[in-house]
Amino acid sequence: MPKKIPMRQCLGCREHKPKRELIRVVRSPEGEISLDFRGKKSGRGAYVCPESACLAKIRKSRALERAFSVAVPDQVYAALEAQMREGDRDE
Repeated sequence: MPKKIPMRQCLGCREHKPKRELIRVVRSPEGEISLDFRGKKSGRGAYVCPESACLAKIRKSRALERAFSVAVPDQVYAALEAQMREGDRDE
Protein backbone atom coordinates (compact mmCIF):
# COMPACT_ATOMS: atom_id res chain seq x y z
CA MET A 1 0.00 0.00 0.00
CA PRO A 2 1.51 3.39 -1.00
CA LYS A 3 2.34 5.89 1.71
CA LYS A 4 -0.11 8.80 2.04
CA ILE A 5 1.33 12.17 0.99
CA PRO A 6 0.20 15.06 3.22
CA MET A 7 -1.35 17.88 1.17
CA ARG A 8 -1.59 21.56 2.12
CA GLN A 9 -3.21 24.57 0.44
CA CYS A 10 -1.18 27.59 -0.65
CA LEU A 11 -2.61 30.87 0.67
CA GLY A 12 -1.77 32.64 -2.61
CA CYS A 13 -2.90 30.41 -5.46
CA ARG A 14 -5.24 28.26 -3.29
CA GLU A 15 -3.91 25.05 -4.91
CA HIS A 16 -3.43 21.86 -2.90
CA LYS A 17 0.15 20.62 -3.19
CA PRO A 18 2.33 18.14 -1.32
CA LYS A 19 3.46 19.61 1.99
CA ARG A 20 7.17 19.21 1.10
CA GLU A 21 6.80 21.50 -1.96
CA LEU A 22 5.45 24.41 0.08
CA ILE A 23 7.09 26.85 2.49
CA ARG A 24 5.56 27.14 5.94
CA VAL A 25 5.11 30.61 7.41
CA VAL A 26 4.88 30.45 11.20
CA ARG A 27 3.57 32.75 13.90
CA SER A 28 5.35 31.64 17.05
CA PRO A 29 3.65 31.73 20.46
CA GLU A 30 5.62 34.95 21.11
CA GLY A 31 4.05 36.54 17.99
CA GLU A 32 7.14 36.43 15.76
CA ILE A 33 6.49 35.62 12.08
CA SER A 34 9.13 33.67 10.16
CA LEU A 35 9.65 31.08 7.43
CA ASP A 36 9.92 27.43 8.41
CA PHE A 37 11.54 25.39 5.64
CA ARG A 38 11.68 22.19 7.70
CA GLY A 39 8.14 22.32 9.12
CA LYS A 40 9.38 21.78 12.68
CA LYS A 41 8.92 25.18 14.37
CA SER A 42 6.17 25.46 16.95
CA GLY A 43 3.29 27.84 16.34
CA ARG A 44 0.47 28.53 13.93
CA GLY A 45 1.44 27.68 10.35
CA ALA A 46 0.29 28.76 6.90
CA TYR A 47 1.65 27.48 3.60
CA VAL A 48 2.98 29.36 0.56
CA CYS A 49 4.30 28.21 -2.83
CA PRO A 50 7.99 29.06 -3.24
CA GLU A 51 7.10 31.66 -5.88
CA SER A 52 7.15 35.43 -5.48
CA ALA A 53 3.83 35.69 -7.36
CA CYS A 54 2.05 33.77 -4.60
CA LEU A 55 3.64 35.97 -1.93
CA ALA A 56 2.47 39.05 -3.85
CA LYS A 57 -1.11 37.70 -3.91
CA ILE A 58 -0.94 36.96 -0.19
CA ARG A 59 0.27 40.47 0.52
CA LYS A 60 -2.45 42.08 -1.61
CA SER A 61 -5.30 40.00 -0.16
CA ARG A 62 -3.92 40.19 3.42
CA ALA A 63 -4.23 36.40 3.71
CA LEU A 64 -1.51 36.14 6.37
CA GLU A 65 -3.30 38.69 8.54
CA ARG A 66 -6.45 36.60 8.34
CA ALA A 67 -4.64 33.31 8.93
CA PHE A 68 -2.72 34.58 11.96
CA SER A 69 -5.30 37.09 13.28
CA VAL A 70 -2.59 39.75 13.69
CA ALA A 71 -1.41 42.72 11.64
CA VAL A 72 1.66 41.79 9.60
CA PRO A 73 4.01 44.78 9.11
CA ASP A 74 5.55 45.55 5.71
CA GLN A 75 9.06 44.78 6.93
CA VAL A 76 7.97 41.19 7.63
CA TYR A 77 6.88 40.78 3.99
CA ALA A 78 10.20 42.26 2.83
CA ALA A 79 12.11 39.83 5.05
CA LEU A 80 10.00 36.92 3.78
CA GLU A 81 10.72 37.91 0.16
CA ALA A 82 14.45 38.14 0.87
CA GLN A 83 14.47 34.78 2.66
CA MET A 84 12.50 33.20 -0.15
CA ARG A 85 14.97 34.49 -2.74
CA GLU A 86 17.88 33.14 -0.73
CA GLY A 87 16.23 29.74 -0.39
CA ASP A 88 17.79 29.30 3.02
CA ARG A 89 16.70 25.70 3.50
CA ASP A 90 19.30 24.86 6.14
CA GLU A 91 17.63 26.68 9.06
